[in-house]
Amino acid sequence: MTETRTLSLAEIEDLSFRALVAAGTSEKSARALALATAATEADGVASHGLAYIPIYCEHVRCGKVDGKAEPILARPRPGVVAVDAATGFAHAAIDLGFETLVPAAREQGIAVLTIRNSYNCGVLGYHTFRLAQEGLVGLGFTNAPASIAPSGGAKPVVGTNPFSVAVPGTDGQPALLIDQSASTIAKSEVMKHAREGKPIPIGWALDGDGNPTTDPEVGLKGSMAPSGGYKGVGVALLTEVMAAALTGATLGINASPFSGTAGGPPRTGQCFIAIDPGVTSGGGFNAIVSELVEAIRFQEGAHLPGDGRRSRRLAARGDGVAVNAATLARIDALLT
Repeated sequence: MTETRTLSLAEIEDLSFRALVAAGTSEKSARALALATAATEADGVASHGLAYIPIYCEHVRCGKVDGKAEPILARPRPGVVAVDAATGFAHAAIDLGFETLVPAAREQGIAVLTIRNSYNCGVLGYHTFRLAQEGLVGLGFTNAPASIAPSGGAKPVVGTNPFSVAVPGTDGQPALLIDQSASTIAKSEVMKHAREGKPIPIGWALDGDGNPTTDPEVGLKGSMAPSGGYKGVGVALLTEVMAAALTGATLGINASPFSGTAGGPPRTGQCFIAIDPGVTSGGGFNAIVSELVEAIRFQEGAHLPGDGRRSRRLAARGDGVAVNAATLARIDALLT
């Protein structure tokens, strides 16, 4: 049985912040990433939470990410916000971009934020969630180092490339939150199984010849299985266009891995679109979304995307989060 310790969200944020600063990250970037880490743990997405802090610290120290980078914002058009992350953490670049994106979307009805020369942005839904809290429909895309092969092929060309849609509700929380990768499972889950020496289920990854495997190490050397076959590849290609081509970032086939120390900064990208639904719907948005949500929630056994995170988040605020003790030991070692 895996040993765990229960930490409050404030303790998770503090531990993350101190480890990142100790590794050479600026306090501003460390705080943005620490807040996201605590929120991710509260949402129950442990694979992207504290487990990533030792990796982030390693990447700061080896130069894969510039912990002290200052993102640069430009406004090429009234509805376009462009941020160069300068090979720093994506979170600080996204924070800077949102400061301009949100008021631009409210003023014009729609606005887009593009980010290039970036790094792993963690859980994409964490960022679109914040747009929904502002009353905006938030769409997000982020590309990643190539790990999915095209249909009929065996050599990875596109990353797991998540997309996210967050729809505002009437209580200050998203009524609907979709956050999914183009692969059957996030690559970080396969990496987690590899670290723990556990087999992966059939359908998560493929070997170098494109055959299913239960060995996470073999899968990491092969490719990730696309969700829904060729349809998952299509989602990955869509995200590649949105997050790499539209932003001027690096394609997944040219990006260095998010794991390990080789290859230098990945220089990947993110794209966010914020839409004011009151402007586009003529005032009917909330009623229509409520009807849609109720049609799912009132159906026995049905699952509404985002509901699980909502309930876990509420529980975490009062009860804290059970964190893997081995992960905490790795982080503690960074601080001694």
